[in-house]
Amino acid sequence: MFAHGLAGSIAETRPFGSGVRGTRAFFHFRGHGGALPATKTPPERWRHADLAAELRMVADDTEATRAAGLSLGAGAILRLLADTPDRFERVVLLLPASLDTPRPDSVVARMHAAADLVDRRDHDGLARALRDLQPEVARSRPDVVAWSRERAQALAGTPFAQIVRAFSRQPPLTDRKVLARCVVPVLVIGQAGDEAHPAEVAREVAAAFPRGELSLFPPGGLLWAHRQQVRERITAFLNG
Repeated sequence: MFAHGLAGSIAETRPFGSGVRGTRAFFHFRGHGGALPATKTPPERWRHADLAAELRMVADDTEATRAAGLSLGAGAILRLLADTPDRFERVVLLLPASLDTPRPDSVVARMHAAADLVDRRDHDGLARALRDLQPEVARSRPDVVAWSRERAQALAGTPFAQIVRAFSRQPPLTDRKVLARCVVPVLVIGQAGDEAHPAEVAREVAAAFPRGELSLFPPGGLLWAHRQQVRERITAFLNG
């Protein structure tokens, strides 16, 4: 099963599963994908435990044995593994944003600025903000610019602003030591030069698992400059 990131969608994770054998399950977290969230809890009170519960439901319904999560999706998987360390046989965590400490204040400020633009219905400003949350060396790429515009339009009328504010500061875990109970192979994929997903966080996440493995890519964007190499790495690991 594949879990997308904040403000992301199934389209974001689908390329990473193209070479993986077996049934592949893709889903949208609450507040994403254009569907109204099936919960009465307001978005500003959502927690990683809520996302982990949704992820577990999809995993159980599809009988998923392996999982891959990107950014927010990686956080949801971390939270699930903290409670059920043996739920999956293999796990891939792409661009984890935090572990058991909050994001840097500079990143939080940029995320809140993007949320403010949604509240003001400033689509052009939101597109620029989403672009600026990408690695610096990738921001001027035509495909990044086009993606930012498309996502800004897609987020109109959604609870994106509240979701951003809810998850901007909260880490998935309170104590990374709980991950020592998870002895399945875990591949952590990070990249240098990404302020929103620091390489140091990827190192810490990999080190927290007894069988954690780190694959660190150079600057350029996992979703942009290195997509093919990342896809090959994920395929080899999940098919192993």
